[in-house]
Amino acid sequence: MPINIIVTGGTFDKEYDEIKGQLYFKETHLPEILRLGRCTVPVNIDTLMMIDSLHMTDADRQRVVDHCAACSNARIIITHGTDTMVETAKVLAAAQLNKTIILTGAMIPYKFGSSDGLFNMGCALSYVQTLPPGVYITMNGRYFTWDNVRKNREEGLFEEL
Repeated sequence: MPINIIVTGGTFDKEYDEIKGQLYFKETHLPEILRLGRCTVPVNIDTLMMIDSLHMTDADRQRVVDHCAACSNARIIITHGTDTMVETAKVLAAAQLNKTIILTGAMIPYKFGSSDGLFNMGCALSYVQTLPPGVYITMNGRYFTWDNVRKNREEGLFEEL
């Protein structure tokens, strides 16, 4: 059965508007990322929303939970902004969906060329196939349980509590 990848936005999918000097969303870069990574794992990509996670509301998080619950696949990856990824993971864990759900993102937009997004997606694809049901975050080559992780803003990485 294919892995479901749910897109919510975040730095992963941001682009830079050279005229306005701002980051913005256009469309997900997931198909290109998977193609560049030569991914042979069957996936379904669902673009649920394209927002900065700092703007994500409780209603948005509930949409993510509802989408995961409705998904027939037991293995789900969610691309998400890193600033509130842990909060969304907590809401997903509370829903007790009995699925393997991996949240991942990027510290640098994919389109910048030096992004960690490609690596993080590769890790997410591996972990979603091997970890038991639960909610996890994968960043920086590691996976963390939803309740034992934080974003270290000073170091620019995720770490155990």
